[in-house]
Amino acid sequence: MNLLVIGGGGREHALIWKLSQSRKVDKIWCAPGNGGIAALAECIPVKTTDIAGLLALAEEKHPDLTLVAPDDPLAMGLVDELEARGFRAFGPRKNAAVIEASKSFAKDLMRKYHIPTARYAVFDDAESARKYITEQGAPIVIKADGLALGKGVTVARTVEEAIAAADAAFGGAFGNAGARVVIEECMVGPEASVFCFTDGTHMSLAPAAQDHKPVYDGNRGPNTGGMGAVCPSGKVTPELMEVIRETIVAPTVNAMRTEGRPFQGVLYVGLMLTATGPRVVEFNARFGDPETQALIPLLKTDLVDIMNACIEGTLDRLTIEWHDGTCACVVMASGGYPGAYTKGLQIHGLGKLPRDVIAFHAGTARKDGKMITAGGRVLGITARGATLDEAIDKAYAGVQCVSFDGAHYRTDIGRI
Repeated sequence: MNLLVIGGGGREHALIWKLSQSRKVDKIWCAPGNGGIAALAECIPVKTTDIAGLLALAEEKHPDLTLVAPDDPLAMGLVDELEARGFRAFGPRKNAAVIEASKSFAKDLMRKYHIPTARYAVFDDAESARKYITEQGAPIVIKADGLALGKGVTVARTVEEAIAAADAAFGGAFGNAGARVVIEECMVGPEASVFCFTDGTHMSLAPAAQDHKPVYDGNRGPNTGGMGAVCPSGKVTPELMEVIRETIVAPTVNAMRTEGRPFQGVLYVGLMLTATGPRVVEFNARFGDPETQALIPLLKTDLVDIMNACIEGTLDRLTIEWHDGTCACVVMASGGYPGAYTKGLQIHGLGKLPRDVIAFHAGTARKDGKMITAGGRVLGITARGATLDEAIDKAYAGVQCVSFDGAHYRTDIGRI
């Protein structure tokens, strides 16, 4: 079969790496792809937000299955549009993808169905938000309601920082995503990410992962899209995973179906493991990044079979298997990320990586036969190991093989 994958980051490289191993797959197209993906798929320069262009591409190529990986095209209804034209597509429809596209929708859903999360309030103007922040005090969490590339969240330690974050959102720092702001209590505890494959009724949970979002060691500095991940997370025991399934994941899948928004695809649940139990930080309507890079190398089952089961409503008939051990992914980012950074820098050493270390490309491009930087997060250096320490050590050994001017990475992924 021939596949079309929408996206061009490290997550998509990991998914295509896995799909290319399937005996069922003959050809993969990727839009827009990147320098690393080009080794496994034919990359076609259509932006993920160009819905008309992506539909035209589907009409031209007639893929047997399309995987819509990023948040924006899901929120814009690409799956609905593909299905309306007779194409099979993996990912939630627009009315289900809203669980990520609108934080206020997700919070209201959790309140209605008694799914544990932080206390919150929603604001449409800066003055009311400032008043609420002053009344509540700090620490407090400020979130742009819409999609903001993982950068629309501020964990404010002072009232002044919180007010500045709310003012920035209302002032257009995140475009339309910040026209509404969600303000939450600051939850305390380790974080974990749980992925759930679901056909809208049945569900299968993947091993929990741990993301590291702040840009600097020790979880300091501004939030990023993610500076690295490990899977499984040692902080989530089998007993705790069952609690997460029964109190959060199953109630959410059932709530979406009850609301007439059946969720088919991958539901990502970002969790805070508080002293009173797991509570939801956020939902994503797709595979996370960089957690996917640490998760997918552990997946035994053919990803094509999983996608088909989710689409067809037969997930209960499929046993999804995982490799033993652990996987670690360390992100190498451009200097200055998540702020301004330079593109077009040559990447050295990719050919020196050990055979059991994978470089998942995120922000790369090929120019004049050379691999160059083309984004904030450039590479996800990834390795499996029998233990967490082994996986981390192998990933960092890989990092030492690769270089580009200004490269930045955290040195404590999986250690904190």
